[in-house]
Amino acid sequence: MSSNNDDPAALRRKRRSWALEEKRRIIDESLEDGALIAEVARRYDLNANQLFTWRRQFGVEPTALQELAPILPVTITPDTPTEYSAPGSTGQMEIVLAEGDRIIVWSDVKTAALSRVVKALRR
Repeated sequence: MSSNNDDPAALRRKRRSWALEEKRRIIDESLEDGALIAEVARRYDLNANQLFTWRRQFGVEPTALQELAPILPVTITPDTPTEYSAPGSTGQMEIVLAEGDRIIVWSDVKTAALSRVVKALRR
């Protein structure tokens, strides 16, 4: 006689049922600012696809894509001879805005910091 431990059907995951209140609470958590579907699903031992299905069933619209940054005009000028720079010196980039304002950044600027500045100027 074999035990349940040897039976492949017994090793399979049992299907769970969720109360509507539990589903609603998990969906609400997935809608919070900064929430990631995959993280919320993992927290409740769910497949992310199941959470997306619940959201559709509850009439939650997919989140709109974040507004993309507008395409800005760029002018590329030919290389001009520069003065000699010492080895190890860092380069710089000049960003000229439509109103004529200029932003000068050096090569060691952090991408995240520059992104925050550009986003702030768009407002």
